[in-house]
Amino acid sequence: MARDRSQRDDYTAPLRRLVLGIVVLCLIGIFLVWRIDSPRVERFRAQVVDRVVPSMDWAMAPVTGTINLLRDFKSYRQLAEQNQELRRELRQMKAWKEAALQLEQENARLLDLNNVRLDPRLTYITGVVLADSGSPFRQSVLLNVGARDGIRDGWAAMDGIGLVGRISGTGENTSRVILLTDASSSIPAIIQPSGQTALITGNNTAAPLIDFLENPDLVRPGDRVITSGDGGVFPAGLLIGQVAADPTGRLRVRLAADYERLEFLRVLRHHGTETVTDPGGIVLPSGPDNPAPLAPDTGEGAAQTGADGNG
Repeated sequence: MARDRSQRDDYTAPLRRLVLGIVVLCLIGIFLVWRIDSPRVERFRAQVVDRVVPSMDWAMAPVTGTINLLRDFKSYRQLAEQNQELRRELRQMKAWKEAALQLEQENARLLDLNNVRLDPRLTYITGVVLADSGSPFRQSVLLNVGARDGIRDGWAAMDGIGLVGRISGTGENTSRVILLTDASSSIPAIIQPSGQTALITGNNTAAPLIDFLENPDLVRPGDRVITSGDGGVFPAGLLIGQVAADPTGRLRVRLAADYERLEFLRVLRHHGTETVTDPGGIVLPSGPDNPAPLAPDTGEGAAQTGADGNG
């Protein structure tokens, strides 16, 4: 047995050296062929690549399948997370919808109980924003409606949600809207639910200032800011935005209107509030069925009556 092992070792050692030498020579040949800069060698390399690379697709199939499987798993996980997020948002929207329906029903009941009649004169004209001034000192937009459409100076302009500004200058076919953020804009407002009156003044920033506030301690961030109707320029109750506080503690207004996308604006027709000249006529108007109330008797009237009775 020992002799057989020695003979086997005598054959395997030269065979290993021979195979190793052949492999080294092949590698050196491949290296030299790959390094030679010759058109013939280039064509030979191209033929080798064309023959070998397509036949290696079967070897890369498991790797490609594994990579695609990992990508599909990541996509599935992202879809599952998005689905959960959409379900949470859907539950929130259902809750908001229920709250909105309850508020709508409550509002309808209150309007019915109070016999409220909305102002039929408060209609609107929709215009398209043609251009933006873009000036840091004057912020305004141009609409494609003007005097021919009945637009007047001072009318309020809204984007459908919140107040944007007021008409300041009308042409035959166009009109200019001064935005609430303009430095020349000052609007009397009411802060709800505290009922505090204030003045919303623009300062050429996205958040106008709240000035002349009666009691700042009653105002909290998030309170609604609406127009008060003082001065007869704007109708009362138009939404301006919400109260916000800057890093310095100064109260500002986070505007409800989307100033980043002003495409269409509604110009509210507002002819002002009716001036009351006869307060008594509101309660009991005079007429054939309701004669005017008699003036109270004075001393002179009583004396005159007595004199007439004596006479």
